[in-house]
Amino acid sequence: MAKIIVDQLTAQISKAMKARDRVRVSTLRMLLSELRNVKIDKPDMNEEDELAVVRKEVKKRVEAIEAYEKAGRAELAEQEKQEMQILKEYLPEEMSDEDLEKLVEEVLAETGASGLSQMGQVIGQVVRRSHGRADGARVAALVKEKLG
Repeated sequence: MAKIIVDQLTAQISKAMKARDRVRVSTLRMLLSELRNVKIDKPDMNEEDELAVVRKEVKKRVEAIEAYEKAGRAELAEQEKQEMQILKEYLPEEMSDEDLEKLVEEVLAETGASGLSQMGQVIGQVVRRSHGRADGARVAALVKEKLG
């Protein structure tokens, strides 16, 4: 297993336990557990695979926050927001809107895409080139705007 995030998690769990930060401890333990579960299915995990697991967990939190807010459960939504912020510490910094727009325009020029039927191809290339620094939903919205 790639040790980049796992080593950080182990050290951070220890620090959080000493600080008696229950939310951080539980969130980091959950992430470590998810990484170990993925390791079972994919023994040759690399840093990109680890980041994909972290992104997946952040996405779960975003969906849970929306669901809790619709249900009027502000306290549970707040807990999910705290967990999401902790998880985001392990992701690379988000790409700026300007940089993302420039990348989308580059890919559009290279692929010659001109219609919505080619949207998936463009999104895939932009996401790959952004190296995890751009959320898929942001990319999809921008590509759709450019092609539509």
